[in-house]
Amino acid sequence: MTKEQNEERLRKLKAIVSAMPEKPGSYQYYDAEGTIIYVGKAKNLKSRVSSYFHTEVDRFKTKVLVSKIFDISYTVVNTEEDALLLENSLIKKYNPRYNVLLKDGKTYPSICITKEDFPRVFNTRNINKKYGVFYGPYTHISSMYAVLELIKKLYRPRTCRQPMTADGVAEGRYHVCLEYHIKKCAAPCVGKQSADDYRQCIEQAREILKGNTRKVLADMRSEMAQLAEQLRFEEAEEVKRRYLLVEQFVAKSEVVSHTIDNVDVVTITSDEKVAFVNYIHVSNGQINQSFTFEYKKRLDETDEELLQLAIVEMRQRFDSKAREIIVPYEVGMSLDGVVFTVPQRGDKKILLELSLMNGKQYRFDRLKQAEKLNPEQKQVRLMKELQDLLHLQKMPYHIECFDNSNISGSDAVAACVVFKKLKPSKQDYRKYNIKTVEGPDDYASMHEVVYRRYRRLLEEQQPLPDLIVADGGRGQMEVIRKAVQDELHLDIPIAGLSKDNRHRTNELLYGFPPRVIGMKTESELFRALTHLQDEVHRFAITFHRDKRSKHQIHSELDNIKGIGPASRDAMLKAFKSVSRLKDADTEQLAAVIGAAKAKTVYSHFHSQKSE
Repeated sequence: MTKEQNEERLRKLKAIVSAMPEKPGSYQYYDAEGTIIYVGKAKNLKSRVSSYFHTEVDRFKTKVLVSKIFDISYTVVNTEEDALLLENSLIKKYNPRYNVLLKDGKTYPSICITKEDFPRVFNTRNINKKYGVFYGPYTHISSMYAVLELIKKLYRPRTCRQPMTADGVAEGRYHVCLEYHIKKCAAPCVGKQSADDYRQCIEQAREILKGNTRKVLADMRSEMAQLAEQLRFEEAEEVKRRYLLVEQFVAKSEVVSHTIDNVDVVTITSDEKVAFVNYIHVSNGQINQSFTFEYKKRLDETDEELLQLAIVEMRQRFDSKAREIIVPYEVGMSLDGVVFTVPQRGDKKILLELSLMNGKQYRFDRLKQAEKLNPEQKQVRLMKELQDLLHLQKMPYHIECFDNSNISGSDAVAACVVFKKLKPSKQDYRKYNIKTVEGPDDYASMHEVVYRRYRRLLEEQQPLPDLIVADGGRGQMEVIRKAVQDELHLDIPIAGLSKDNRHRTNELLYGFPPRVIGMKTESELFRALTHLQDEVHRFAITFHRDKRSKHQIHSELDNIKGIGPASRDAMLKAFKSVSRLKDADTEQLAAVIGAAKAKTVYSHFHSQKSE
């Protein structure tokens, strides 16, 4: 599209916007092919739509959306609530490219009560409302099975799939099955349970699924009293059995105050790409519905916008008639006959926290599932978390860490380990012999090694790290800073891992002057950083041990005049250690290195003994 064509497109769109009414409604954006790419809603159509075409719009995704718009249509409605409902229905119908994507959890099961003369009750993942009424979905499968088990014990609904009708029962078309003989069905198929009694049981099952257990208990008490007055004690005992089962179930599921009735709770947990909206319904003092929606963001939508969309979706999906909705903050919307509450204390505040906890747990579970399928996703998440904590300009893909090792200044060495994507890159590890420092001076040794490391990387034009981590506190960080920033003039972020008085790593430091970065020591990121620290410590200690071992061997064998490296290695290979070599006689030595050299070695060690 040429510049002239784009200017013509914008003129046309701004002309449409200028003619839009200042009333509530829904608007639709179309691309060049006439496909709806975005659906929105507004209290004031003209004001909302015109905001997309302001020159100061700085959100990249919004600019991309505007560049794709070739036409605009809108629908005026009477209230903001109608605008919300219309937006929700249009998004479902057209699934526009730039609207949030609702992952509606169709994989979760629901409980179905069929539309038959003798309804069946069962769980299913296939939702088709022409076959029956569905209750759910249930994110906690155990809760669903607990309700189903209760209904089976209470009312013994039929489990057979034959299309049973009242006429068929009257004509004797059916026969009892095993379920009747094991007392799991009352055999309505042969008239042993009347159609009216069966339907009454199913209606009570519906009330339990709706959470109206108090109504069921009240009806049962009334029925028991009537049966007792009529001296029908066996039937009254059966009703009492059912009453106790429901009462026991209610005692297990009652988690909130009985004064809270017919209330919805909606909370949101989100990150840059995905939002999780948890919905809880409370009826008669107990939670009877809990579900978490997952929304994939497309245009950097705010939590408030997503919460509005989710509330409308929730009320439609669960056919909610609640007159009170508990939310974490003011949502900037109104629904006819509905009160929005932001609780500060009490039982409603506890409910709000419970909903928020459910949303966070669902997000955590989804994250774990994704990381099992794609292990690298965990590393990217932790790198992003570290970037946000330290406010780094870019993600710390390449991290380097240094450590020194010596004993009273002898055999002083240092090591550098390299982590890429928070995983060891062992081919990039480097060992350093300390050359310019005399005695046990850790700071001077660190300065020498860091300076040598990055001067060489600069000379060879090798990539520099995104982050340097000092295996120590403020002192080590300052030494690294002098070498990197003051002397080499490099702008590389520097962090430090300091230890407590029990020599356990307990703090992450960053900045100059260094400050403590708040982070839980049991978190995944902190464990990843301590793994980096443990790895550089292991690598430095191993190098120092190897060097010290070689130095000890050198002092014993390499000082023998006339014995070269080949003879030394042959003797060590044959005798395994210097102590065994000292105990060998000339014949044993001669078998390895020859008679002349054997006499030299033998006389060296035995002259030392005599002295």
